[in-house]
Amino acid sequence: MEVDEYAGRVKLLGFFASLVIIVLLSRVFYLQIIDGEKYASLAEGNRIRIIKEIAPRGTFYDRNGKPLVLNRPNFIVTIIPRVEPVKEEVLARLSKLLNVPLEEIHKKIEAQTSGFDPIYIKQDVSLDIVTIIEEQKHLYPGVIIEVQPTRDYILREMGAHMFGYVSEINDAELEKKKGDGYKSGDIIGKFGLERIYDQLIRGVDGGEQVEVDVSGKPVQILGLKEPIPGADLYLTIDKDLQLAAEQAVDEQLKTVHANAAAVVAMNPQTGEILAMVSRPAFDPNLFARGISTKDWKKINDNPYHPMDNKAITGEYPPGSTFKIVTGTAALAAGRVTPEEKIFDAGYHWIIPKTNASGEALGYINFKEAMAHSDNVYFYEMGNRLGIDELEKYARMFGLGKETGIDLPYESDGLVANQAYKKRVYEEDWYLAETFDAAIGQGFQLVTPLQAAMVMGEIAANGKRYRPHCISKIQTQDGTVLTEFKPEIMGELDVSPSVIRLVQEGLHEVTTYGTGASSFRGFPIPVAGKTGTAENPHGRDHGWFVGYGPFDNPNIVVAVVVEQGGFGSVSAVPIGKKILEAAFHIK
Repeated sequence: MEVDEYAGRVKLLGFFASLVIIVLLSRVFYLQIIDGEKYASLAEGNRIRIIKEIAPRGTFYDRNGKPLVLNRPNFIVTIIPRVEPVKEEVLARLSKLLNVPLEEIHKKIEAQTSGFDPIYIKQDVSLDIVTIIEEQKHLYPGVIIEVQPTRDYILREMGAHMFGYVSEINDAELEKKKGDGYKSGDIIGKFGLERIYDQLIRGVDGGEQVEVDVSGKPVQILGLKEPIPGADLYLTIDKDLQLAAEQAVDEQLKTVHANAAAVVAMNPQTGEILAMVSRPAFDPNLFARGISTKDWKKINDNPYHPMDNKAITGEYPPGSTFKIVTGTAALAAGRVTPEEKIFDAGYHWIIPKTNASGEALGYINFKEAMAHSDNVYFYEMGNRLGIDELEKYARMFGLGKETGIDLPYESDGLVANQAYKKRVYEEDWYLAETFDAAIGQGFQLVTPLQAAMVMGEIAANGKRYRPHCISKIQTQDGTVLTEFKPEIMGELDVSPSVIRLVQEGLHEVTTYGTGASSFRGFPIPVAGKTGTAENPHGRDHGWFVGYGPFDNPNIVVAVVVEQGGFGSVSAVPIGKKILEAAFHIK
């Protein structure tokens, strides 16, 4: 009986042993044969790693080939994931060396999801730290120094609103652009030309395919893909003129105790932007290396909005600079002749609106009214035209819509019109509002770029060219990808004689009119128009628009000084200095 019972137990044990063996063999068969490729691939992935090499972004040059925006080496302390975690004592040592809290380092490690991509601990470290880590590798196992190209805005704040800045792509941008090859962690143009031409100037990243041992240490390079640098941008601006314009603005803001201004300098015959300034400004280098909370708060809390490019986004009443439009319209529509004299008693006889300073000039014709910026004369032009015809000519000049410049976030301004008032305020239009519109007040709003375009059309005999900041885009081997030619966007439907009359009136502004005191003795004949725009929030805004040389213009300048007071005092000195720099006048 006992023998039989023992034999039964042996058989049962043998059965279970056989079953275990069968299960193990089946699992081996499954892993080796059925799912072998999958696990071979995973093993290969543990053995072979890809180390990305960032492509340098294209360089920005001015119209004469002078560098404006470059790249510089950025030394980054990183941890390379290994089979074993980096020891706590190494992390503590690294925390002390980099002055980075240990908790922050742990958070970066915990946020790592791929298991291999480098964990960036600190960027832009000094050469002293690089030397310490390289010379004391035994104290920092698993820690390496990566070198990546980082944007270097060598002019700092100068040109910042035009050049823009770069930073790491965010989730919203990634969602929109992942179909274009963008990935998490990529550096992307956020503003200005960096944003508009990002696809061309970002280049194509390269990298190394590296075999590593069980500790994660590289053994050999299996493959290498060289990064392709981004294309270079050749801008239309003149670096020297840009610097002169920025200096002129900064000096004048201190003189008139103002805080904000904008400048556009453009070639009216081509649409090329020669200089563009917006104040206050910001240093784009702060964003390139990862802006701190303290720096961002300083920018964000500034009530004058340093991040706004006021040259294309700022919308201001144009003041008397709009008389260029009103005068052109009145002459072209036959509402006045050049010789007709209108009596200025200091106020208009229908609605007692006065001149800005209360002066009475008596009988004056068109050119005299333009030279002295006489309000009463242009009130009467508004009266004769009516708001609908005034609107028609303003739109003919291209106002009320974007100019099409190759910069982001451009505003379209506002042309005063009955439909707008009815839609927004549900009120009828009044003659007094036509008077205001005729002298650039009331509902009228323009950007400094639009003001430059209006003056540019007069300077270019009625032609309106698309404004642009880039002359050509080419690869670093010299292959031109795109070349930008002058593009006519519109033309004033008025006779050449009308344009000539307006030109002569603007010339007389600088010879005996409101701008004469500033341009007396100026060696180059120029045309100009001053303006003072009412501002319900403080001092009036000061305007100046001008061009030269008078007979063959190659530059038009528009200047606005926020709360600068009279344009002849606040804006004209800036415009004059820019013209002096353009014509190399000392």
